Amino acid sequence: MLKSTVQRASASALAQLQRQFSSRFSLSSTKNTGSRLLSTQVTDSTVFRVARPTKALALNELRDNHGARKVRKRLGRGHGSGHGKTCGRGHKGQNSRAGNGKPGPGFEGGQTPLTQVFPKRGFKNALRRELQPLNLDRIQHFINTGRLDPSKPITLREIYRSNLVRFTDGVSLLARGSHVLSTPITIEVSRASEAAIKCVEALGGRVVCVYHNKLALRALLHPQKFAVLPKSAMPMTAKLRRMYSDPVRRGFLAPEISKEYTPTSFNFERVERAEA
Repeated sequence: MLKSTVQRASASALAQLQRQFSSRFSLSSTKNTGSRLLSTQVTDSTVFRVARPTKALALNELRDNHGARKVRKRLGRGHGSGHGKTCGRGHKGQNSRAGNGKPGPGFEGGQTPLTQVFPKRGFKNALRRELQPLNLDRIQHFINTGRLDPSKPITLREIYRSNLVRFTDGVSLLARGSHVLSTPITIEVSRASEAAIKCVEALGGRVVCVYHNKLALRALLHPQKFAVLPKSAMPMTAKLRRMYSDPVRRGFLAPEISKEYTPTSFNFERVERAEA
């Protein structure tokens, strides 16, 4: 008697849950595939389908998805496996040899590769420098906004820290916006045009072209990385020595320039303690 009463109560509760579920989600025609119900009609009101499990889930019944784990090919385990003896490589040839691997890019089976057929022209200069242009109007704008101090020499360190221009090898000073520049400045750059030099010196300023190699430039921009600041290297090639010794180009090695001004960004000797 009690058992039948409990069964009727559970059946009524289950029927009530099914009615609530069917009222919330519109049910479409389905087909039974094992333990899942798949919808054969998809409508705008269909949200998802929930299949009632037919049996309890146990830990020993958990399985990976089909194809998630691939069975390793076992080679050399007899001809009955289909991968014995030659292990699927066939007889002879390049692909059957052990330790051969894949040919590298450009390999053409033994004939002369195309990259060796045609001759090469030119070369890549290892000492080539890419100087970033810096114009006078941008310098005046940074002075007006307080990001540059015109009372002190403007070196590559100040240019780098103020984000005036991003560079890797050096900076070339150009004369665009010369009518905007109104503040006398002392600036040390890698190279400068004649028009830029004339405009800066007309206001009472000074332009000095200083050479920096990779090590000297790194020590100038990041001195905290050095326990001892290295001595700056002199220009390496004859062309660079002529340029930085030319007073017309305001080279720092010119006697007329070196007598009047000593560049602060060039270390003529080693500095024992690096400044922060």
